[in-house]
Amino acid sequence: MISQDFKQRIKVGAIFLLQIYKVTTGTLLSLFVPQACSSDDYLDDYSDGSYNGSRICTLQENFDNADGYHKTVLYWNMFSMFTFFTYYLIELRREEWAIKYLDIDNNKPDNSLKEIIRHEPDLDRRMDKLNLLYYRTLLFNCGTYGINLGLSAKLVKDEYHSSSTLSCFISFALLVLMKLYNSLEVARQSVKNDKMTSAYMSEFVSFNVLDEDYVKAKLEDILHKEEEELKNELQLEEIPITIESNRAGRPGTT
Repeated sequence: MISQDFKQRIKVGAIFLLQIYKVTTGTLLSLFVPQACSSDDYLDDYSDGSYNGSRICTLQENFDNADGYHKTVLYWNMFSMFTFFTYYLIELRREEWAIKYLDIDNNKPDNSLKEIIRHEPDLDRRMDKLNLLYYRTLLFNCGTYGINLGLSAKLVKDEYHSSSTLSCFISFALLVLMKLYNSLEVARQSVKNDKMTSAYMSEFVSFNVLDEDYVKAKLEDILHKEEEELKNELQLEEIPITIESNRAGRPGTT
């Protein structure tokens, strides 16, 4: 039977793979947004006189563009994508930790974990560190992407080709901005209310109880320790009995 933890990991992984496309196109705007490229070879395709002296650049042409400002924007696009994937690694690590040590109980309120996890100080400290690291990394990423949008907007204006240029720029940017907004709300609520809200589960599911496997493993560990202590006590009790038996078996002893 497939465990709940495995299902949650599959769901998180599938959503992450879908978001890779959004992040790639939404950060590398200097590559994926249609831009104007001049070429006399295309005059024959516009015999009706509608040719405006430009065509849409290919991805390779956008990448090879030697213009100083274009190269600067491209490098910042790449840096922005790098910060995104760094933030994603922290986000995935946070989700994996939550899936491993926490669980979701729809019969309890979202803020019930706050009281439960106080009895697990190690888990409580770890949760606070992950939430704070996630929040700070996300804020840095938002600032980096804001600069990225500003630089790319000027590039789009300078190398505007048609309405497809503007529509693609807005579409790619909105996909990333929606992700940043949702993640920022998750991080802010988690830090502010001392809870672990998921950034991948639908409707931002909040982990509100301890994971069943973790509780079971901890209980087994406690029982094992108690058994070891009981065995040690029994062994200590057997030592005096053995000594008395040896004395009774010796000649001349009373």
